[in-house]
Amino acid sequence: MGRHDNRLSMKMRRRKSQKKLKARLKRKSAEKRVTKAPAAAGKARASKKAAAKE
Repeated sequence: MGRHDNRLSMKMRRRKSQKKLKARLKRKSAEKRVTKAPAAAGKARASKKAAAKE
C-alpha cells in the first residue's frame, strides 16, 4: 500500500458510478416528462374543443 492508494477506493468508485447512474436516469425521466406533457395537453385541449362544438 502506497501513500495515496486510498484516493480511488472501490467504495468511492462505486459511489461515483451510482451517482452518475442516478443523474442519468433523472435526466432521462425529466426529458420524457417534457416531451410527453405538451402532447398530452394538446390532445386534451383538442378534445375539449371538439366537445364544446358538439
